[in-house]
Amino acid sequence: NVLQKEIAEFLNLSYITYSHYETQDTIIPIKHLINICNYFNVSLDYILGFSNNKYINNINKNIDKYLIGERLKKMRKDLGLTQSKLAISIGTDKTVICSYEKGKNIIATPFLYDICKKYNISADYLLGRTNIKKDF
Repeated sequence: NVLQKEIAEFLNLSYITYSHYETQDTIIPIKHLINICNYFNVSLDYILGFSNNKYINNINKNIDKYLIGERLKKMRKDLGLTQSKLAISIGTDKTVICSYEKGKNIIATPFLYDICKKYNISADYLLGRTNIKKDF
């Protein structure tokens, strides 16, 4: 029974901005998704609809863009994909994948969703919130 206004204040956003996230008029950035997961103590995989398991044990509440890059690169190589092939599969280009893998940028929400969905990998794992690769 938490009000949108309370979550918006927690995220340091306007009520209108947060309401656009809920109505899906605006894509919520990963940093806000993580903060919402931390606020409600739930897994990102649950929020994204990948898992029915709301909770994960020993969750790391912080994200590290370098760890994300390492995990993304390992996943890509384990699947035998080049940066270009991964990029094409999620509708972007190689330079974006390269910047994620080098830890220059945190992966964008739509790309995270597509990667996890297409390659059956946990978003919580990819973002370094857990060491469990997948649970769905």
